[in-house]
Amino acid sequence: MSTFLGTPSLPAGTGNLRGAQSFPAAARKALGDSQLRANLGAATATIRAKRSAAVAEVPDWEQLRAAGSALKATALQRLPELLAQFEANVIARGGTVHWARDAAEANRIATELIRATGSTEVVKVKSMATQEIGLNEYLAEHGITAYETDLAELIVQLGHDTPSHFLVPAIHRNRAEIREIFLREMPGVDPAITDDPRVLATAARTYLRQKFLTAKVAISGANFGVAETGTLAVVESEGNGRMCLTLPETLITVLGIEKLVPAFTDLEVFLQLLPRSSTAERMNPYTSMWTGVHPGDGPQRVHVILLDNGRTRVLADETGRAALHCIRCSACLNVCPVYERVGGHAYGSVYPGPIGAILSPQLTGVTGRDDPNASLPYASTLCGACFDACPVRIDIPGILVHLRAAEVDARRGGLPGPQDLAMKAASAVMASPSRFAAAERVTKLGRLLGRMRGRITALPYPGSKWTTSRDLPMPPAETFRQWWSRTHDGSR
Repeated sequence: MSTFLGTPSLPAGTGNLRGAQSFPAAARKALGDSQLRANLGAATATIRAKRSAAVAEVPDWEQLRAAGSALKATALQRLPELLAQFEANVIARGGTVHWARDAAEANRIATELIRATGSTEVVKVKSMATQEIGLNEYLAEHGITAYETDLAELIVQLGHDTPSHFLVPAIHRNRAEIREIFLREMPGVDPAITDDPRVLATAARTYLRQKFLTAKVAISGANFGVAETGTLAVVESEGNGRMCLTLPETLITVLGIEKLVPAFTDLEVFLQLLPRSSTAERMNPYTSMWTGVHPGDGPQRVHVILLDNGRTRVLADETGRAALHCIRCSACLNVCPVYERVGGHAYGSVYPGPIGAILSPQLTGVTGRDDPNASLPYASTLCGACFDACPVRIDIPGILVHLRAAEVDARRGGLPGPQDLAMKAASAVMASPSRFAAAERVTKLGRLLGRMRGRITALPYPGSKWTTSRDLPMPPAETFRQWWSRTHDGSR
């Protein structure tokens, strides 16, 4: 898909996709929280080790990754056709399909559907799409209480916090902190509750049981939608999702339009890739699928809200559209050295980590240099670990570079910034052998600055902009030219 002259402007995504401050500012604050770094380091190291072992069991893992990537690319190429097919099949099986251009429209539709049932409470399956549009907050403003039923999401909700990880939204909390949250916020909790994980899980189960049995409306996202049958699929580990998907009378699903796959058999690939990449499990403990309405069995009113919210504008970028391949496994977060040190809140958006760094700016668009999302493509070392871990082979480093180039191109002209001046100076030096040799001699002075610690930890302005957050290696005692001259009898 390409954008041509005359194409109507594509609406930008709205909702919880943009933070209040730039990534460097938020990351600097997070780096000062030693407890946060300890929690993140321990959790991501454990998940990484388990995932590596689970992936190593599959001899054709790379072929599976390639198949998943090809299926996603095909689905995006055929998206208009698949969306129409999916809608027709949902309606044919008794469901209702709604279309939402942005977060405001999706929230309004969901609220009207809930009000039509007369309910003021809903139970929710863990859903990134509903977090993206800020559905819980919108419902609260309109007198409807949403109860998260996923344990980690419940911890975040009770703690009046925001998620910082796709799979483990409360990854930044330890057991002692969770116990304090339960004691403070959970009605009817045993005052003698300990921080043993089993005890905490039992307390949450007891609290949620009554909600499952009384709620008339459930809200979910979906991991996949199957165009050829109109089927929706949710994978989870706790069983709370299945309770929500089967007990209430009305089920409302908010589905990002990129979640469609053409055929039911395509799930065979993704249901192998997803559990090993996310929870390091060979298969999901609970995989729930539903197709329309079945009289006397499960929800009798099934609604699907197809959400765009900026996805069409991502699709219009031939390089960046691969970000829509994401199956929300969080493997890229767990291997990212940047995420491991600052956590998800520093990214501002509900989509943190490497995938968030490429997805959020594309969904919202970037309004200028001061836009917090303009800094996200730079929230990476470009080490490539995210690409190696991605089960559908999204070239995250390549898209990061693509977005950086677009951001630089967008602000060409006018007064040059510090980076522009630095690049022009470097270009002038590197264009002349004599100037480069002179620069090498000057660089050797850096050995004086680094002689105490073996590295340079502080430079005067403008070099301080770099050493504020990073060290510089001490220059070598001998330049390459000197080494060549010494070892090759002075030949050029």
